[in-house]
Amino acid sequence: MAVRAHELAPRIGDLAANLRMIADAIQAAVKDGVQLLVLPELATSGYYLRPDEAGRCALASDDPVFGEWASLLDPGMVLVLGFCERGEHSLFNSAAIMTRAGVISVYRKTHLWDEEQSLFEAGSAPPPVVPTPLGPLGVLICYDLEFPEMPRSLALGGAEIIAVPTNWPLVPRPAGEHAPEVVQAMAAARASCVAIVCCDRAGTERGHTWTQGTSAIGCDGWPAGVSDAAGRLDTVITVPAGRTRIGPRNDTLSDRRPALYSSRLRADPHG
Repeated sequence: MAVRAHELAPRIGDLAANLRMIADAIQAAVKDGVQLLVLPELATSGYYLRPDEAGRCALASDDPVFGEWASLLDPGMVLVLGFCERGEHSLFNSAAIMTRAGVISVYRKTHLWDEEQSLFEAGSAPPPVVPTPLGPLGVLICYDLEFPEMPRSLALGGAEIIAVPTNWPLVPRPAGEHAPEVVQAMAAARASCVAIVCCDRAGTERGHTWTQGTSAIGCDGWPAGVSDAAGRLDTVITVPAGRTRIGPRNDTLSDRRPALYSSRLRADPHG
C-alpha cells in the first residue's frame, strides 16, 4: 500500500487554521495517490494546551468536519489523525480512523503523558483493530507505543499495520542513533511482524522542540523512506502472506508461551 505520514505543525489553540491545514494535507495525499494517510497526535489543536484552549478546540466525534474530510478521501483510502475529543463529561486525546464512509472508529489514548493528565481523561477501552479497505488496522497514540503489550495485543488481534499519531518531544540521544521512540517502534514491528507507521509533528511549541521522528516501519522491523522538506514521508509498505513466519519451524505469534509469563504481566511492580 502507498503510505504517507505527514508531519504537520498545528497552531496551538487555533482550531480553524488547523482544520484547514488538515484538509489541505488530505487533498495533497489524494492527488498523490496515497492509500493510507497518517497525521499527528492532536492535529486539530496543538499539544501544550491550556485548559481554555483545549476546550475551544475540542470536537465531538460526530462533528460535521469529519464528514467534510471523509468526502475528500478517495474510495479505498484510509485516514488516521489525532484530535482533541469532546466527550460527554471530559476531554480525550483521541484518534479517528476514517474512510470515504466517514469515521469508522475512534480510539481514546489510554496512557497519558505528563501534563496530558491535567487536561484529558484516559480512555478505558483497549485499542481497536479495525477492518479497513487496506486490511486490519490497529491504532495507538504516542506514549501507548512505549508499552510493549500494546502493539503486541494489536498484532494478536489480527492487525497487519498499526498507525501511531504522535507528538514526540526531542530528547538527547547519541550521535547517529534513532530517536528512542523509533527504536521502540522498530522493536515492536520486528517482534510481532507487523508494520507500524508513526507520524510525529514539526515546528516548536511554547519552547518545546519536536523530534520529527516520523517513521514507516515494515514487518521486518526496518524503517522505509525518509521525510521530505515538507515533512511528508512517502513509502510503499508490503504486508507479506505468512508474515509472522520467521523460519521453517518458527512463528512470532504461535511460538509464544503465555502460561509462563502472563501472571507476571499482570503484576504491579510497585506493589
